Amino acid sequence: MANAEAPRICQEHGVKLDEVTLGGVRCLDVCPTALRVDWPILYGFGGGMVEGSPIEDLPIIAPISALTGARVIVPDYRLAPEHPWPAALDDGFTVYQVLADRTFAIVGESAGGNLSLAWMLKAKAEGLRLPGAAALLSPWCDPSNAGDSLTFNDGRDPTLTRRNSDIAAGYYAGTNNMDQPLISPINGMFDSGFPPVLISTGTRDLLLSQAVRLAQRLRDSGARVDVQVWEGLWHVFEWYEDLPEAQQSIRQIADHLTRVMAGD
Repeated sequence: MANAEAPRICQEHGVKLDEVTLGGVRCLDVCPTALRVDWPILYGFGGGMVEGSPIEDLPIIAPISALTGARVIVPDYRLAPEHPWPAALDDGFTVYQVLADRTFAIVGESAGGNLSLAWMLKAKAEGLRLPGAAALLSPWCDPSNAGDSLTFNDGRDPTLTRRNSDIAAGYYAGTNNMDQPLISPINGMFDSGFPPVLISTGTRDLLLSQAVRLAQRLRDSGARVDVQVWEGLWHVFEWYEDLPEAQQSIRQIADHLTRVMAGD
């Protein structure tokens, strides 16, 4: 379905697709017809580390590319259970290293939000450049799945259940300690050097609690954080193109990236 919809989405938003290989990792390159900025966006797609692909996140990626005028690079990272942690982390970080020789931004959706945070934590530990701006859509930053919303929104979120999230977490972590920061980046050591972050979630998001806890940890570390909690909306509602709130949220994400990357 995603492959069939791609031509329409590209035409509507004025973007073109290409496949590139960076550091040996296959990536989707989404480029606006009017490239207006010289900084790219590294994008982590969602799917619980067990499903998903760059093309399936095109309803989010294409408008972000068009609105910012930036090229978006999406690593096609390996998926569990065939490839448990750290396969996805390593694939994306290889691409991160290629992009880190210049200013860039980062966006992550759900599991891609986990990876975006983990890539930044790993980059900080290795002394690499951090992105200039970040945006996280319903980030799955704690695969141990702690938090009240995983109980009170289970059954209220139409896109994600506690059971499926727990199964995916087990496949991804394998025999590794779930609490370590590069698996559960909410446990990472953040500081004021991290880029300004916009976090999007909704009152029916199964992972609402994780977004709120992450925002508090980032604030406590001195990082700049803006949290948008959308009334009545669910996990990564931005994927649903016909929702006015989805379009509004994507515009806010693009505005955040553009403003921060311009030095605001």
